[in-house]
Amino acid sequence: MAIRQFEDKQPDIHSSVFIDETALVVGDVQIGKNSSVWPLTVVRGDVNSIVIGENTNIQDNSVLHVSHAGPYNPGGFDLKIGDNVTVGHRVILHGCQIKDSCLIGMGSTIMDGVIIEPHTIIGAGSLVTENKHLESGYLWMGSPARQVRKLRNEEIESIEYSAQHYVRLKNSHHR
Repeated sequence: MAIRQFEDKQPDIHSSVFIDETALVVGDVQIGKNSSVWPLTVVRGDVNSIVIGENTNIQDNSVLHVSHAGPYNPGGFDLKIGDNVTVGHRVILHGCQIKDSCLIGMGSTIMDGVIIEPHTIIGAGSLVTENKHLESGYLWMGSPARQVRKLRNEEIESIEYSAQHYVRLKNSHHR
């Protein structure tokens, strides 16, 4: 695995985290207990910070990045991912906030300034455009993403199951 300092920022990674040897983690990145970063994923905190919570999995070929502060974007956009989040294969997360217990479907793109409230599912291949605020408890999908329907209880439970499944899976890889 490649874990690199950028300028004066060194990634802060809990000892229980699994990072695949082909993944890259750079700069101002914090990864919480029991989380995992899977093959060919890039987590690049070079121009702003990235925080990944506990029991969160970032699956294969995903790209996590941020926006710098500039004249058109005074504070920039950092990236915050809560606890018990599943980020599917080939997802792009850019300068957004994903709160606890969400599932981001494979191939989705979440843009700067987006806030996704807890217990939300983003359907595979969705595009969530800049500065959207997605309400908790719904399935959102499409390009651009729109609210499709309220989640069923078993779907909300499946988000927690997915997060715990990936904790068990990372434990099998992290020996």
